[in-house]
Amino acid sequence: MTASEPTASGAKTQEASPDGGSEDETIVAVENGVVINASGYKDQLRRQYSLLGLAGIAVTVDNAWVALGSSIQISILSGGPPGIIFGLIVALFYYTFIGLSLAEMASSVPTAGGVYHWATIAAGPKWGRVVGFFTGWINFYGWMFDLAALTQITANIAINMYVVYHQDTYVFEPWQVYVAYLLVLWLSTALIIFANKVIPHTQSLGMFFVIVGGIVTIIALAAMPRTHASNQFVWNSFDEYNLTGWPAGVAFLTGPVLNGAFTIGTPDAITHMSEELPHPKKDLPKAIALQIGLGFLYAFIFGIALCYAITDQSALDLGVNTYPLASIYAQATARSDGSQNTGATFGLLFIILWSSWLCVIGTVLTNSRIYWALARDNAVPLSSLFAKVNEKLSCPVPATLFVAVIATGLGAIPIGSPTAFVDLTGSFIILTTTSYAIPFLANVLTHRKHFPKGPFHLGKYGTSINITAVLLITLFNTFYCFPFAIPTTVETMNYNSVILVGTVALTLIWWVAHATRHYPGPKVMSLYIFEEHGGVSHGVEVAPPPLEGDDGKEKQG
Repeated sequence: MTASEPTASGAKTQEASPDGGSEDETIVAVENGVVINASGYKDQLRRQYSLLGLAGIAVTVDNAWVALGSSIQISILSGGPPGIIFGLIVALFYYTFIGLSLAEMASSVPTAGGVYHWATIAAGPKWGRVVGFFTGWINFYGWMFDLAALTQITANIAINMYVVYHQDTYVFEPWQVYVAYLLVLWLSTALIIFANKVIPHTQSLGMFFVIVGGIVTIIALAAMPRTHASNQFVWNSFDEYNLTGWPAGVAFLTGPVLNGAFTIGTPDAITHMSEELPHPKKDLPKAIALQIGLGFLYAFIFGIALCYAITDQSALDLGVNTYPLASIYAQATARSDGSQNTGATFGLLFIILWSSWLCVIGTVLTNSRIYWALARDNAVPLSSLFAKVNEKLSCPVPATLFVAVIATGLGAIPIGSPTAFVDLTGSFIILTTTSYAIPFLANVLTHRKHFPKGPFHLGKYGTSINITAVLLITLFNTFYCFPFAIPTTVETMNYNSVILVGTVALTLIWWVAHATRHYPGPKVMSLYIFEEHGGVSHGVEVAPPPLEGDDGKEKQG
């Protein structure tokens, strides 16, 4: 279909850019003179992110080596250093299939809704509305819990930087972490709302701290310790440090692999920035590959250096308001006489503080775009409010404030119940991967016929890659729901399955109370979902774009 060919509704698709050059990736249709993007709406946000800026967000939100070190206590007692290192390798294998599947969908339909819109499209005209609705909410819950976890980590780093110089006089209180949590969260929110133009630069700065700071940290951990851990401790101590009570295989899957997933498990973050990119179809797959590949490489090398720097495992005490990495840094940078090198310890924590804070900024950005995308389609309470965009600030201000308010409440949980907070934030991987599996599976069941071919396409391997991703998600999520240790107590019980069921139940209640009567489904339904004989779902008449199946031949849906 050419740019001048009208559709049944008077709209016309736009294949070429206005100047007659190459295809404009931001335009899907022009309806009544209004340019429509892939989400079915006109652009309201500035498309200000280049590939470098997008890569900055990808690498900064992933923050892989920092995430590995900050969550080390999850896997150190489930197999020691070998668990950390080999769990990360398994997570890379696992997320490669997820990343390929997400990249294909992002290249085909780049919208701020991400998996929410893709599940709607993939499920087809009959099931798209309900499947997309549940996917969007599950994805949002997952990212909210991740935001709380990342902000808590950043707050703990800030507290530990103070402790470095006040060890003899400092008395810890949980409320201190919460105060730091609020400062980090609301400063990030203020920057996103009032300084949107500088956000791409903050994420480029974040990439600098992740890449250059990572190199500095790895060199320091390798060169500064007076003594290093033994090869046996780093590579062959799994059974010795498996304190879970589970057999080795189960312990590995419930702890180290989960830690590896938490390290590199953010591949959909940048997809929610689709409507702020001038070349989303081409740049998103590149950035997803960079996020997973570079994140793994840095985390893997950092993990090895970190494990060799551990000389006293008693520093790795469990607890939500502790930060064991600070103790490992203190061990690694100690002087030859055994005294602490406070300057070196502070400097390494300073690198992580900046990396983590800039990661929080990117995560608030991601969450606000997810909620805004849901609000535009009347999928949330007070949708008309949260769908608003301040075009001067290029920011959905109400949605951004809502995300910050919810995160404020989540951050208070550790004061009363650290266990509940760990359970909530730990569910991030299960919730987000579940939201990935739904569109992958729906795409396979509908024979991958609803997505137009983008610049990145899996071709004849698409079905097998989608199926493999779903099977791996199902396998690992099942193990992630196992109790952390046996025999199981209230403290060691794993509530991930309860949280997943709870989020689905809350979404079901909202579906019955609101969506069945007031949720029409996202506008992408009229752009991409077509009945077999030329009709369009929900009575919207927009001519279908050409679709391309796995065999490379064009099809009409």
